[in-house]
Amino acid sequence: MIIARAGKVATKRGPAEYFTGTVWQDEIAMAAGAGRVRALRVTFEPGARTAWHAHPHGQILHVLSGVGRVQRAGEPVQVVHPGDSVWFEPGERHWHGAAPDALMAHLAIQQTDADGNSATWFEQVSEGEYGKVES
Repeated sequence: MIIARAGKVATKRGPAEYFTGTVWQDEIAMAAGAGRVRALRVTFEPGARTAWHAHPHGQILHVLSGVGRVQRAGEPVQVVHPGDSVWFEPGERHWHGAAPDALMAHLAIQQTDADGNSATWFEQVSEGEYGKVES
């Protein structure tokens, strides 16, 4: 058994190569040994978002607070609210982030591959892509 004590892991700023705007990441769980589950609480300031990316084993997002946006490649941008959960299939190209005028925090759960990688990153989401919300 491993207990991760509150306040022992520092909040990290999301790297600019993977995010537009200011994003904060708090590691909730990183399985040790043979376990490969990773969980993070990610907080996006208004307008902040990920770059396009995909996860080798898929990803679950659970919105904790605020108003967010999510998009799967080739489909319209969707608005998400607290209590909403989103599943992205393995290898599915997507992005997620906050609405332009609200913070958004979500829990992100994904499995790493055998090399410890949990995502493949692509280009940044353009302003045009970010702004195309389905009515």
